[in-house]
Amino acid sequence: MKKYAKIAAMVIIGLIFVGTFVFLYQKSQPQTWVYETLNTTIADLEKTTVATGKIEPRDEILIKPQISGIIDVVYKEAGENVKKGEVIAKVKVIPELGQLNAAESRLRLAQINAQQNETDFERMKNLYEQKLISSEEYEKSEVSVKQAREELQTAKDNLQIIKEGITQNSASFSSTLIRSTIDGLILDVPVKEGNSVIMSNTFNDGTTIATVADMNDLIFRGNIDETEVGRLHEGMPVKISLGALQNMTFDAELEYISPKGIEQNGANQFEIKAAIHVPDSITIRSGYSANAEIVLERAHQVVTVPESTIEFSGDSTFIYILTDSVPEQKFIRQPVTTGMSDGIRIEIKLGLNEGQKVRGTRKENNQ
Repeated sequence: MKKYAKIAAMVIIGLIFVGTFVFLYQKSQPQTWVYETLNTTIADLEKTTVATGKIEPRDEILIKPQISGIIDVVYKEAGENVKKGEVIAKVKVIPELGQLNAAESRLRLAQINAQQNETDFERMKNLYEQKLISSEEYEKSEVSVKQAREELQTAKDNLQIIKEGITQNSASFSSTLIRSTIDGLILDVPVKEGNSVIMSNTFNDGTTIATVADMNDLIFRGNIDETEVGRLHEGMPVKISLGALQNMTFDAELEYISPKGIEQNGANQFEIKAAIHVPDSITIRSGYSANAEIVLERAHQVVTVPESTIEFSGDSTFIYILTDSVPEQKFIRQPVTTGMSDGIRIEIKLGLNEGQKVRGTRKENNQ
């Protein structure tokens, strides 16, 4: 038994020795890694930026009253189309007591004066017909009665304006009727019947009766970072996408870049505006959130590789070109001159030709 145990121990020791030798031998051999190989391609590159913002009419017109008072009738609601000059609401005037008393007093005096002048004129007319007075005296009496009649009518109109804000002769031009100043869509009617409204003056902007806009003239309003605003110029094409209308894009044209930035969340942002071209068959509502994609740079039919294949070393760039794949992969480290990048692929201006294979990422299974 001792003899067999001794033999077994020697076998085990021998196996350990052989295994250790094999392990050390393998460790001493250089490792061979296998890499993915990628083709260079000829392609068009575009570098874009995306600005976030919203859609709004170019002009939103605030309709305000020309007199103060109380809303008597509201004829239109938000969402309705309106023509220029069409009545949106009617204001009822609430007269001020002092002005009302003065107007009534003026009317009474005008009535008394007119009545007296009418009586005098009839007497002078009879005397003139009997040739008892001269034509000059008659004409003077006639002028006086005309002036009295005019003053009476003016007093009546003044009292009617204070009471109702309108006269019978100017009913079609009444300031109590609030009219739209443009053709468009009513976006908002913030008042209701019975609400008090005031006209604009030096101390306030007045009450807004309605907001009207031409929805056929829409713009995108958004912000862009200061690092990219220098590449923009008016007239650049823009692609607009809306969150509310999936899988649809609209052409637009950049028409405004703010000369002054505003700090938002620690970064300087510049406002931009773009005019949108919307087909007649599509309805876009004011306030839709939108993204504006702007092409900052283009490269046409250039040699490109995935940007991940580029090695950066200081101010230099290199790429590994496949020279042999049998029995194992061989690469040479080639200096290259790069151009623009779209974030995925990069242009190679010098050092690489179409069709050459370059080294990609290392595969997991090494040999």
